[in-house]
Amino acid sequence: MVLSAYLLALTFIWTGMAPKCVASSCDPHMFDSGVDDCLSDFNKSMATSGYHHSCPWPSEKRNYNELKICVDGWANVSRCMGHGSLRDMVFMEVHKMYFRQCGQVQDPPPIALIMLIAPVIIVTLFLPILCAKLATWNTDTVKSLGL
Repeated sequence: MVLSAYLLALTFIWTGMAPKCVASSCDPHMFDSGVDDCLSDFNKSMATSGYHHSCPWPSEKRNYNELKICVDGWANVSRCMGHGSLRDMVFMEVHKMYFRQCGQVQDPPPIALIMLIAPVIIVTLFLPILCAKLATWNTDTVKSLGL
């Protein structure tokens, strides 16, 4: 049974009667025009996010996910889903423009630094004084007891 199906398939292939499946290629112009619409909506939503001063990630996650869905949809429609470089380039530009502040470490406010460092400095300065006082207290106690 399997052998007869195999021979039948080979016969169709040799005679040219097998259906020819040709994968259509990516249409970058369709992809670019669709992605431009997605990006214009995303740019409008990011205009008020304050991305110049701080990382807008947590508050703009919904808009980013909508952009991802839109770009993926246009990649499917234009048959550019396998061409990761087009899709990746779109998101690389979005990250360079809007999310460049997200990777930078920011210093804590000065009051937090003071609250962390001050106890260490105080203990370091007063420890020798305390030790000297304890050392002299013990000898003063012994002298007063007459021992």
